[in-house]
Amino acid sequence: MRELFTASLVMSTLRLATPLVLAALGGLFSERAGVINIALEGIMLAGAFTAAAVTYAVGNPWVGLLGGIGAGMLIAAIHALACIRYKADQVVTGTAINILMFGMPGFLSGAFFLSSGSTPQLPKEQLIPYTPMVMAGLLVPLTWYVLYRTPFGLRLRSVGENPAAADAAGVSVPLIRYSGVLVSGVLAGIGGAYLSIGQSSLFTRNMTSGRGFIGLAALIFGKWRPVQTMLACVLFGFTEAVSIQMQGVVKLPSGEDIPVQFIQMVPYLLTIIVLAGFIGRSRPPRALGLPYEKE
Repeated sequence: MRELFTASLVMSTLRLATPLVLAALGGLFSERAGVINIALEGIMLAGAFTAAAVTYAVGNPWVGLLGGIGAGMLIAAIHALACIRYKADQVVTGTAINILMFGMPGFLSGAFFLSSGSTPQLPKEQLIPYTPMVMAGLLVPLTWYVLYRTPFGLRLRSVGENPAAADAAGVSVPLIRYSGVLVSGVLAGIGGAYLSIGQSSLFTRNMTSGRGFIGLAALIFGKWRPVQTMLACVLFGFTEAVSIQMQGVVKLPSGEDIPVQFIQMVPYLLTIIVLAGFIGRSRPPRALGLPYEKE
């Protein structure tokens, strides 16, 4: 077991936690404004595919990253319009977006690149493996500052807690909620882009592998607070990093390797345990999931 805990494990933990932090912080902005964002998984898939496709088309990963951000904002805008303007059920809308984005990138990849399984491989010089990691680290204190030290953060939190009181104080509830959801699209889009042009060098179908849902679990575990949410993401990243390094190292008492499938289950089992054990103890914003009807 000693060879598991190395410097490479620390780097692997940070690398694997990065998309979780970005998705969770995005969910934090949306849910602090009172809009449940189950669609984080679909937003990340949109960002991942668009970033890889645009980078391949123009040969510039920074343009690809902007493309991923734009795709994330577009999907988030659809979610916001359905939930805020038309007052659709937020969980159902988010689930529908996830289902759509499980299939849409494969369809577009088949149309553009004649392969529904993946986009073309990108050369190493067209990847940005470290910039999103730095961005995720800087966004945690920035998010804390915005939430607790700026007028926008005060309005965002008030809209998520008591939209009627915020409206009476002159705050535009729809505008703040749209802003929160769009910010979540930006951050989750960056997280998705990191998967395809940072961690990997191409987009593959369903490459998020539930990271949007794990980000939501981290958000609940962190009680909708930036620093605690980041620490929860690092915990999930550490678990995934350990599960990867365990493959072929940890053996059964009989001397045989533990089946890879059991090791790969560890991060998802931890997600279930966290949700089962902590969701009742975490108090969400009071107006979370409730459409606002102006009297």
